[in-house]
Amino acid sequence: MFSKIVLPLDGSPVAEIALPYARALAQGLNLPVTLFSAIDLEEIARHIAIERGLFLDTLDDFETRRRHEYLTSTAKSFAGVAVECQVDKGVAADSIVEYAAADKNTLIVMATHGRSGLQRWLLGSVAEKVLRATANPLLLARAAEGGAVNGVQKLDCIIVPLDGSSVAEQVLPVVAEVAKHLDLEVILFRSYNVPYAGYYEGGGSYAVDLPRLSAAIETDVQHYLEERCAALTKAGLVKVTCASQEGLPGDAIVHYARTKPDSLIAMCSHGRSGARRWVLGSVTETVVRHAGNPVLVWRAAD
Repeated sequence: MFSKIVLPLDGSPVAEIALPYARALAQGLNLPVTLFSAIDLEEIARHIAIERGLFLDTLDDFETRRRHEYLTSTAKSFAGVAVECQVDKGVAADSIVEYAAADKNTLIVMATHGRSGLQRWLLGSVAEKVLRATANPLLLARAAEGGAVNGVQKLDCIIVPLDGSSVAEQVLPVVAEVAKHLDLEVILFRSYNVPYAGYYEGGGSYAVDLPRLSAAIETDVQHYLEERCAALTKAGLVKVTCASQEGLPGDAIVHYARTKPDSLIAMCSHGRSGARRWVLGSVTETVVRHAGNPVLVWRAAD
């Protein structure tokens, strides 16, 4: 499953919203943690006066010491966990992805910003770049709108969106292990659509009883979820339930998750690149962008 946790920090309160989740997973799963910080000297140089640029080496030394001191102090909050501190030089997103890539089972836990538009992600596009570029499992914890730190620092359950495919189900063994060790409820969730536009009611050979069709689809969805619940129960999970909702996948997941504020959403992305990178098209990105819950993105095997 996971071999260790990498937690990128930049010293900001927003980045630190990921700390409680990293602590809970590290302690519950007995995982070592690397507190990671990247110093982008080119970025720093673009924001200082020309005359101060002559002392960039001195600034580099100062910032390196400052980051080490900050990470070392933060490490003390991880009781009973093996923690190391790592300060690298380079572009933040690239450094995070490269460092984690050394071990495909490393879990990246990091924060995203709650703003919208161009300022949506913490540190500009860092979280989005990591989301798109990394092959590692990734847990994203989102700050509230305007950058306020979310008060939710505990987990009660894991919501697992499924679409009926074997790809989406690849996250289930991971969820089962996390749920067992952290004593969390697992809720299997599936959205469904009734193709109203393709049919019409009334008389004639092509008429369809839409209420009956809707009921049949809902029954099939419920049967599928109950089968997966039974399999997880057989595997040793005690608290497993299921839920379904009509609507577009991304919207339905986000809407349902809002009724479970202390939940983690765990979902699978496909390992392909380009336009087919994420399972269910843009569903993963929709959930990450709009859900207030932390989201665990697990990369499916090809």
